[in-house]
Amino acid sequence: MEPQFDRAKLLRKIDLHVLPILFIIYVAAFIDRVNISNALTLGLTQELGLVGQQPNTALTIFFVPYIIFEIPSNILMKRLNPHIWLSCCILAFGVIMIGQGFVQSYGSLLATRFLLGLAEAGIFPGSFYLISFWYKKSEAQKRFTLYWSSTIIAGAFGSLLASAIANLDGKRGLSSWRWVFILEGIVTVLIGITAFFCITDFPREAKWLSEKEREFLTNTVGNGTDESHRVPITTRDVTSFLVKPKNVLGGLMYITLLVPTYSFVFFIPTIVQGLGYGTIQTQLHAVPPFAAAFGFALVTAYLSDRFRLRLPFILLGLALLITGLAILISLHGTSHFSAEYAGLCLVAMGTFGIGGIMVCWYVMNLRGHVERSIGSAWFICFGNIGGIIATFSFLKKDAPYYHTGYVICISLASLCVVVCGAYGFLIWRERKAEERNALDGEPRGERLYL
Repeated sequence: MEPQFDRAKLLRKIDLHVLPILFIIYVAAFIDRVNISNALTLGLTQELGLVGQQPNTALTIFFVPYIIFEIPSNILMKRLNPHIWLSCCILAFGVIMIGQGFVQSYGSLLATRFLLGLAEAGIFPGSFYLISFWYKKSEAQKRFTLYWSSTIIAGAFGSLLASAIANLDGKRGLSSWRWVFILEGIVTVLIGITAFFCITDFPREAKWLSEKEREFLTNTVGNGTDESHRVPITTRDVTSFLVKPKNVLGGLMYITLLVPTYSFVFFIPTIVQGLGYGTIQTQLHAVPPFAAAFGFALVTAYLSDRFRLRLPFILLGLALLITGLAILISLHGTSHFSAEYAGLCLVAMGTFGIGGIMVCWYVMNLRGHVERSIGSAWFICFGNIGGIIATFSFLKKDAPYYHTGYVICISLASLCVVVCGAYGFLIWRERKAEERNALDGEPRGERLYL
């Protein structure tokens, strides 16, 4: 007989053990990843003598190891425990970030950016993989969005932090952009040490659960909660997963969203600066669009869980994104400042506001440790190729209107609408097949979400 538990009380206990430390880790990691965009407006380009496409290359090289090592990283996290693997990743990230504050050449900057990508490869997909085993589908969206919102908080807080650190320019003979890397790296190291003691493992191995609580989770959450994370993954598992059309469409969904997302986060300081602001005002005016995205993300996450639907809210966000991009590509000059700034807010809402819903939709429609280990890494890894595309979409030669960049973003956002519709159709068809099989007496897993 299933133990009697207060589900809400157990959920609060799970939330407390699972989410806060993962949220803090990724705030630190994302700030450290994108703070180079702030550093570029604080004199890094001039001091290191970067010319032409060298700043864009420095942004891009991060994604090479980040993309390649995400699936291997999730496999390693299965073999080790999450609290060991994820804390080591963030600790290494912080140490490398401190080193980036002392680079003296373009080559050393590329080296540190490459190592940062290697260290961060396991954090984002690994965290989503871990979170997915603690909640039912009807409970997952708010938690996924809360974690995803760490990127929004990082985007806003990173700009505020950079504006504050800019005042340290010249202290101890170091430029302000160096202080950005050093101070943020020190904080990340401290977070990495703390994370070792605070990150939870999978439900089957979590020591803070009683046996009755573990049994209750197994019976109510399902999705492979009772399956050991040490189940091996073979090459055949990976190849058979990647050839399925719905998984290909999943990757395409994410990459077409992440190109405008990364374009926004990497270049909003540059775009805002083009509206006529000085260095510190540029950082401060980059914050409100992230605040708008955060509010939109929370509202849509609540409604998505309430109605148990994902696709309609994703399409709403994409409509806002395309509208915002259309404003930015059409209106220019100080007389249209308010409209341009509103366009930036719409772009932020349409990218950061729906990213968490998209990740939750895909990952929670996967079943078991093998599918979720491969799938969460595949989804994040393939999507982050968009980071490479984004870094070469907004080129200095296209300033101040960035027509090419906006055309790329609008085109991919429109393609995202089509791909999301196609993925939704495959999920609908799979649901119908499972319903027919259930009528024939075959067992089925938790209902897939549209």
